[in-house]
Amino acid sequence: MNYCAKCLYPDTKPDLSFNKEGVCSACIAFLEREKIDWVTRQKDFVKLCDETKKKKKEYDCIVPVSGGKDSHYQVLMALQYGMRPLAVTATTDHVSEIGHRNLDNISNLGVDHIHVTTNSQVRRRLNKYSLEAVGDISWAEHVTIFTIPTRVAIRYDIPLIIWGENPQNEYGSPNEKSKSSLTLDQKWLEEFGGLNGLRVTDLIDQKICTEQDLLQYTYPKTTKESPRGIFLGQFFPWDGAENALIAVHNGFKTYYGPVEGSGYDYENLDNLQTGIHDYFKYLKFGFGRATDISSNHIRRRNITRREAKEIVELYDGRYPSTYLGMPLQDILERINITIEQFIEIANHFASKELFDTRDIKRPPKALFKRELRNA
Repeated sequence: MNYCAKCLYPDTKPDLSFNKEGVCSACIAFLEREKIDWVTRQKDFVKLCDETKKKKKEYDCIVPVSGGKDSHYQVLMALQYGMRPLAVTATTDHVSEIGHRNLDNISNLGVDHIHVTTNSQVRRRLNKYSLEAVGDISWAEHVTIFTIPTRVAIRYDIPLIIWGENPQNEYGSPNEKSKSSLTLDQKWLEEFGGLNGLRVTDLIDQKICTEQDLLQYTYPKTTKESPRGIFLGQFFPWDGAENALIAVHNGFKTYYGPVEGSGYDYENLDNLQTGIHDYFKYLKFGFGRATDISSNHIRRRNITRREAKEIVELYDGRYPSTYLGMPLQDILERINITIEQFIEIANHFASKELFDTRDIKRPPKALFKRELRNA
């Protein structure tokens, strides 16, 4: 594995590119922000808000919220610019205690807030199937966080959806893609939404679920009058750590210590299955959530590259024996998978170039730890 000369992203990360100096596209995109006229971008956002408010709907916009620090920031920004937002949550299958608490705090910010909870039997069937089929327990969550707010917007005739950062810009993709994918629509979802090649129609064709089962997972048909989805990060410089500080000031609660697998106390607090998702990301590509967050801190000069290495070596790819304090066995039991089955699935999806998977009764063993120390 080769690593970015500035951050800790490896060349195994999908859709990441490097220039001749060995700098990754995520770092390049961040440096490009210095050339952006953010004052003009802010004026563009004000203009967009003013045009939206003229439509005189019951709500000016939808803000999709998971209850996290970015959700809080998005709601607060919509309110700051005079919008009347409706907060919409696509409920996850296994919400944590702190996740419930932070979701409850959203309405305290001064907005109406609705939760859409899909059929639990279908959700757990999907989570088990997607873990076994594509190595992603969170596939269903990745779909509904995009489809449900869009469906609600159409149902209530709400013209605008305010998303957070553009992940293709924040976490790196070929530059031409990150610049061209500024609107979140069905095309964006299918290309960048983390579906791992598994489409909703595949589940129907394979008779995993019926079309009715997957109604909330299906991106609605759009017209010229359909809601517009924008990334707030296109109008304001995005900073997750700064968002966390703003959110805490407005009632958001962080975890009591570093979250397993990430090393930080303010990320991914809502879904108890997230530890499994991040672990499989590590098995497939050799990096996890600690690398993502630490690399963002390096770019913003919050920590040095050496400090980031120490965090990544300590937390990245840690076997998810617990997540937010809940034992792995209890998390898996919800989707009817045993620890033994989990380890077998993990060995199946682990990169054979990066991990030793010969002992299928034990978790995959990384082959590249020393290489990171020398990165």
